[in-house]
Amino acid sequence: MPSIQPPIAKKQPHLHKNHGINRVDNYHWMRDDKREAPEVLAHLTAENDYHQAKFAPFKSLQTSLFEELVGRLDKDESSAPYYWHNHWYMSRYQQGGEYPIISRKPQLADEEQILLDVNLRAMGHEFFGLGGFSVSPDESLLAFSEDTLSRRIYTIEIKDLNTGQMLADKLEGTDGSLVWASDNLHLFYIAKDPQTLLGYQVFRHQLGQPQSQDVLVYEEQDDSFYLSLSKTLDETLILLHHDSTETTAVSLLDSHQPLGQFMPLLEREQGHEYSIAKRGEQLYILTNWEAVNFRLMTVSRSQAHDKESWQEVIGAKSGRRIEDVLLLSDYLVVQSRQSGLSQIEVRPFNGEAHYQLAFDDPAYVVGFDVNPSQHSRQLRIFYSSPTTPESIYQYDLSQPSTKVLLKQENVLGDFNRDNYRSERLFINARDGQAVPVTLVYRIDRFKKDGTNPLYQYGYGAYGYTIDADFDSAVISLLDRGFVYAIAHVRGGEMLGRPWYDDGRLLNKQNSFNDFIDVTHALVNQGYADQHKVVAAGGSAGGLLMGGVINQNANSYFAVAAHVPFVDIVTTMLDESLPLTTNEYDEWGNPNEAEAFNYMLSYSPYDQVKAQDYPHILVTTGLHDSQVQYFEPAKWVAKLRELKTDRNLLLFQTDMDAGHGGKSGRYRHYQDTAQEYAFFIGLLEQS
Repeated sequence: MPSIQPPIAKKQPHLHKNHGINRVDNYHWMRDDKREAPEVLAHLTAENDYHQAKFAPFKSLQTSLFEELVGRLDKDESSAPYYWHNHWYMSRYQQGGEYPIISRKPQLADEEQILLDVNLRAMGHEFFGLGGFSVSPDESLLAFSEDTLSRRIYTIEIKDLNTGQMLADKLEGTDGSLVWASDNLHLFYIAKDPQTLLGYQVFRHQLGQPQSQDVLVYEEQDDSFYLSLSKTLDETLILLHHDSTETTAVSLLDSHQPLGQFMPLLEREQGHEYSIAKRGEQLYILTNWEAVNFRLMTVSRSQAHDKESWQEVIGAKSGRRIEDVLLLSDYLVVQSRQSGLSQIEVRPFNGEAHYQLAFDDPAYVVGFDVNPSQHSRQLRIFYSSPTTPESIYQYDLSQPSTKVLLKQENVLGDFNRDNYRSERLFINARDGQAVPVTLVYRIDRFKKDGTNPLYQYGYGAYGYTIDADFDSAVISLLDRGFVYAIAHVRGGEMLGRPWYDDGRLLNKQNSFNDFIDVTHALVNQGYADQHKVVAAGGSAGGLLMGGVINQNANSYFAVAAHVPFVDIVTTMLDESLPLTTNEYDEWGNPNEAEAFNYMLSYSPYDQVKAQDYPHILVTTGLHDSQVQYFEPAKWVAKLRELKTDRNLLLFQTDMDAGHGGKSGRYRHYQDTAQEYAFFIGLLEQS
């Protein structure tokens, strides 16, 4: 390997004093909110140069892996068209295009009308992100949002679909979402605070008026809440959602009266989470009121403000989490999760028997696809499993046993699902809790004798469930003999709301314990060679990786941490940063001594110590809006200072990207190929 030495960051002590504890941060100087400081950029460039030099032996492998990964993609992939108002809407890719083309047809046999060629919008930009896009109710206008910096700050533009011309309207500084009023003249959007990047103001825009004339219709005073906008399926109500970690609220506006005001359905109540759907004058409310795993209630709209008037439709059940509801004119369709597996139940309103849709794989993901009309008697779902490419099925709800496959992801090459097998295990953690684990491997490469390499992935935060879906990239690992495992650790919601609560706040250590205990069990049960275990996670999953290798470094050969949230205590003490005040209910408020001490006990940055660490690959984006670049930069500097091994520690900053990495259908596979090459190349050398 080249003799280039790793960059040694200067140490410039910065003292943090909290709750009688002094923390000296030698690398605090790396924070530059403007991203212009010469010494910071020079250090990141030096790390990139070191990464490039040390990664050189794996570069050809990365190139071949990238070609392998994109070679499985159908270059002309298209979506399953759906009918809305008077057109069939669809998206498609074309040869050589990184971005989709969005189009429509009056009839499927007609020539398409291109609404938006995202490739043309992205031309000339190193990064391009398409946010929301929405066709006006009369189908004459298209509003869409775009981000060219990767800070998740979007500009909304509007296209006349009759003439093909762009309107002069341009709405800047938004979160990317938008909703049309029924008059086709007004639309609503959310403006972001430029410092905290929180969407905190809702504006009403009238076509033809400058943004400076837009009317502020709502401003969030509590910065622990996120805002979002949507419409009921019957398009009569615009919904303003107020969401924090453990409290939600909904405000309503008649879509036909855009000059009115959003009115709260209920007064906010700490710990009450709910969402609504509408059928005629009845509201259906999915709520955790007196139901940890949620129940479904109904009430007339006029009485919705009085919870005592709500009537139970589906009661709470231990071990079953009701996750979503689709409310059609003739059917109530409910998505729930039981023992970690999603289920879809159909309940006809005409009194006929309820029934569930059946799925065969031992692990899978299923959910509602685009169902744009409340009057439809058909249901579209998406379905995927570790061995089944994403599929769109359509069910005739009046005939429970009939379904039609509308579309399945086309995997090019010699992929044959029969060559692979998935398993679903429950592994006992050290406290006796059974942790769900999804496995997939190639049958003829798997021996279960403790010789296979293991790739283990985890996240474990925000109640976000990492589902057991299909990822064509993973085939490159399976074909090389890897067992691929998802550890559904506490902090996610795989086993319902209690599973989430048991992995946050003062229970966060359970997430790290679960991940480590899954690794040990898979090794002990013969699924993996103890010397060939690699692990990966991103964002809050990067925090998971940082905690795991501080606490149990010798169980892992190599680890990848992408845009990792590792300086949790310092970040959560700084209210000017994103991921702070609105995340106190997730991590804790370190202004309180108990929360501070607990967070400090596992903070990956604060707990780096003099010990051997595995090989580590760390990636970030200079313009990351969620986890600021200086968190991983500081973490890597401290690791370089203290670690006692000679294993590789590589840090790459994409100077053009943000939290999601590279944009484009193919380009983001460069990052995947890099991670895989890092793991595979090192294992081949060992």
